[in-house]
Amino acid sequence: MKTYTVELTDTEDKALSYAALSQQDWIDNVVKNRCRIAIDEIVKITVDKCLEVGKTIPSDRDQIVQMAFAEGWVKTAVERNAEAEAEMANITPE
Repeated sequence: MKTYTVELTDTEDKALSYAALSQQDWIDNVVKNRCRIAIDEIVKITVDKCLEVGKTIPSDRDQIVQMAFAEGWVKTAVERNAEAEAEMANITPE
């Protein structure tokens, strides 16, 4: 399990208290919801790829996400960004 820490200025904390009943609950909800969306996207990619190549689809979402990364069907944002930067560096202007 991972733990992340968010630091807010006093002004940011005060502003978030205006928008949310609990700053921590709001932050937790935003992060968990973004993770859920990413998991849904990865599961769809992986199920489609498994059907395409005839692989057995794992029985739970955690295993599906692990498989997606292990098979190279999905990459981290850092990896995708590095690939895009490398591609841009290889483009020669006309």
